[in-house]
Amino acid sequence: MADWDYDYLIKLLALGDSGVGKTTFLYRYTDNKFNRKFTTTVGIDFREKRVTYTGTGADGTRERNFKVHLQLWDTAGQERFRSLTTAFFRDAMGFLLMFDLTNQQSFLNVRNWMSQLQANAYCDNPDVVLVGTKADLNDTRNVHTRQAKDLADRYGVPYFETSAVTGVNVDSAVTTLLDLVMRRMEQSTYGGHSPEANGSLAASHEVEEAPVRRRCIC
Repeated sequence: MADWDYDYLIKLLALGDSGVGKTTFLYRYTDNKFNRKFTTTVGIDFREKRVTYTGTGADGTRERNFKVHLQLWDTAGQERFRSLTTAFFRDAMGFLLMFDLTNQQSFLNVRNWMSQLQANAYCDNPDVVLVGTKADLNDTRNVHTRQAKDLADRYGVPYFETSAVTGVNVDSAVTTLLDLVMRRMEQSTYGGHSPEANGSLAASHEVEEAPVRRRCIC
């Protein structure tokens, strides 16, 4: 597949405190591998993946497969990079808001990240999926599932507990966010009621994995 051979370019952005596992999460999603050797992200980096999305056609009812080129932006969580990170919020179409299930402070800081999103994203109710990382570390877990679900419900966003080590729920979290973004785009393109962010998910949309393509920023 040529670099330009796609129907949509979708930019998703991962954000959260430094050390929550954003880089390893994205690497697991694009390469289906776990890499312990990643260092702290400095500034902004990104990974890419091609997927096939089943959505509605121009008549608003007929199903059609769309080739989607995903750009998954990986942001630095440190405070000194915050102004650079927030500058990318407005260009992103959906957000993976991450915290570490073994780090209570990273969970408490979700509220701060959400406030920054609401202030700097493309609208005040952007498409967001809340992601708890390192779900495989049960012995050192500090955030209960009920706490995280309650916070997700308060913001009206889906919630997934994931592990880059085992791969559990990594694909599901990204696929859910892509579904939200694509449905918002379909509603905007084909009319209908004004789209609301997040909410319950329709089961009619499927994402199939297509060949992976990666590009590095040097």
